[in-house]
Amino acid sequence: MTLYHFALTLGGVTADTAGLEDALYAAGCDDALICFYGKAVYLEFDRESDNFAHAICSAISDIESATISAKVISVDSSLVGLSDIAELTELSRQAIAMLKDGTRGPGGFPSPIQRLGGASPLWRWADVAAWLAQQGKIDPRLADNAQCLEYINLALQLRSDRQRQQVEHYCTLLEYAEKQA
Repeated sequence: MTLYHFALTLGGVTADTAGLEDALYAAGCDDALICFYGKAVYLEFDRESDNFAHAICSAISDIESATISAKVISVDSSLVGLSDIAELTELSRQAIAMLKDGTRGPGGFPSPIQRLGGASPLWRWADVAAWLAQQGKIDPRLADNAQCLEYINLALQLRSDRQRQQVEHYCTLLEYAEKQA
């Protein structure tokens, strides 16, 4: 068994939710640290499991079986900044910046996907991890776990029927636009 570290952001509860800690502990989250960002609640897990996906999914199941009506809304590290990338890879921020700028390595670092015009652009962690693994900078298992995070986050977003229907609608529109081009 491997020990996996990850964080889950909760909806439906706040820092003021009565019995929050006891309910989560009783539901099997005794391997999590309950954290708060303002009134928002997230849990940092150190969970043993055979694989990363099972560790996350079992934690989600435990949280959502608690008697407090909590829903997991996301898994951490799907979108990352340069400092996040450095921390996740145990490389220096300067080394990551040099890879990004092409002054070190082969070039071709993934493009950011959000806040491109701002001081803190964001990258898809799965894209960056895959690229770093291809360059031999990180263990390929870290890249596999990053892709797993991306899929689980997408599933969490799409699990409501209304959201799924809306996304399917826009996928159809995008596919139609591609055919017209």
